[in-house]
Amino acid sequence: MNRTQRRARAIAIAQTQDNAKLLAVKLLMLATGVTAACIALLLTRY
Repeated sequence: MNRTQRRARAIAIAQTQDNAKLLAVKLLMLATGVTAACIALLLTRY
């Protein structure tokens, strides 16, 4: 594997890791929003 191939592989791995982190943050934000909506719904019903 030459230098260019190693560099391309390293960049691809770094981008995959960044995408995984971004997905985790998005899911956490979604879960937070759903939790807030459920609490608001419960507070308005009782």
